Amino acid sequence: MRKYLIHLLLFVITLITNTIAGAEWMFGRSFLPAEWFTDDPEVLKEIIPMGWPEFWAGFKYSGPFLAILTVHEFGHYFTAKANKVRVTLPYYIPMWFGGSSVGTLGAFIKIQDYINSRRKYFDIGIAGPLAGFVLALIVVWYGFTHLPDPRFIFDIHPEYAQYGLDYGKYVYKNMPEGSALALGDNLLFWFFKTYVADPALLPHPYEMIHYPYLLAGYLALFFTSLNLIPIGQLDGGHVLYALIGRDRFRWVAPVLFTGFVFYAGLGWFTVAEFATDGEEFYQKLLNLGLYVFFLSICFSRISEENRTLPWLMALSVVTAQLVLSWAFPTIQGYPGFFAFIFLLGRFLGVYHPETELQEPLDTKRKVLGWLALFIFVISFSPKPFIF
Repeated sequence: MRKYLIHLLLFVITLITNTIAGAEWMFGRSFLPAEWFTDDPEVLKEIIPMGWPEFWAGFKYSGPFLAILTVHEFGHYFTAKANKVRVTLPYYIPMWFGGSSVGTLGAFIKIQDYINSRRKYFDIGIAGPLAGFVLALIVVWYGFTHLPDPRFIFDIHPEYAQYGLDYGKYVYKNMPEGSALALGDNLLFWFFKTYVADPALLPHPYEMIHYPYLLAGYLALFFTSLNLIPIGQLDGGHVLYALIGRDRFRWVAPVLFTGFVFYAGLGWFTVAEFATDGEEFYQKLLNLGLYVFFLSICFSRISEENRTLPWLMALSVVTAQLVLSWAFPTIQGYPGFFAFIFLLGRFLGVYHPETELQEPLDTKRKVLGWLALFIFVISFSPKPFIF
C-alpha cells in the first residue's frame, strides 16, 4: 500500500506543479509574489496577482499534457506486463520554480527484471512513444482547430491593444534580448500551422506560449522526439537496437551521438572570436578549453578501455565545428541540447545493454519500428525554444 501512496502522491504534486506552470504560461505572470521580482511601486501597481481562477484555468494545459505523459508511461507499463516483465507504476517528477518551468521533469517506470530479449526491448520501448504520440497529435489538432479570437491576447498584454492585431511589428523591437519566447517549428507543427489552422486566428509566434493546448501538444511532441533519439537506452535506442541488431548498433549509436554533439555546438565558438589580443584572447582560449573538457565528459562512456578516446573525440568535434563556422559564419546549432547530451553521454550511456536472445523482428514490428523513427523526424525541432 505504501508504494502505491508514493506513486499517487507524486502524481498529485506533479498535477499541481503542472497546473501552476500552465497558468503562468497562459497569463504571463507568476504565482510568486511580485515583490520578489521588482520593488518599483509603479510596476507593482500594474501587476495583477495570480489566484484560484488562474489556477483552475491552468488545467487546460496540465490536463492534456499529463494525459499524454500518462498514456506514454502506461504504454510501457502494460506492454511490459504483457511480456511478463516486472515493472513499477510510473514515478512522476514534479518541478516548478516560478514563471518559466513546464511543471514536471516527466515520469519513468522502473523495470525490475533483466530483459534478455531483443524483441521484448522493442515491444516495451516502442509502446510508450507510439501511444503518447497519438494523443499528442489529437491535442495539437484540437489546439489549431479551436483557436480563440486573436484579440484575446490583449487580455494578457493590454499594452498591445494600442497597436491592434499588427502589434507584432512594434512591441518586440524594444524588448530586452531573451524576454520573448517562440516555439521552434517541427515538421508536424509547421504542417498544422500551414494547412490546418485558420490563418486569421493564428497567434504571433512569440505569443503561442499563452495557448495551453498548443503549448501542451508542442511540449509533448518535443519530449517524445527526445525519447525517440535512437541512442543508448532511450526508447529510440531500444527501437533501433532491435531493428538493426547488436553489432550494427555498436557503431551506429556513437556516430549518431557524435553528430548530435556536433550540431548542438555549431557556432558556439567561431574562429573570428579569437582575432583579438591580450587578456580577452586568453579568456576566450580558456573558455574553449573548458568547452573541450565538457565534451570529453560527454564522450567519457564511448570507450571503457581507451581513456584518451573521449579527449580525441572532443578535440575532433571542436575542430570540425571551428572549421565549419569559419566556412559558414552564420551557421548555428542549438546549445540548449547540451544538458540532455551531458545526461545521455555521462549517465544514460550511448550504447544499449546487450541481450542474450538476438531474435529478428517480424515484418509488423519492423514497420512499427521505422514508423517510430519517422515520428522522431517529424516531431523533432532543431531549435525548440527561440528567445
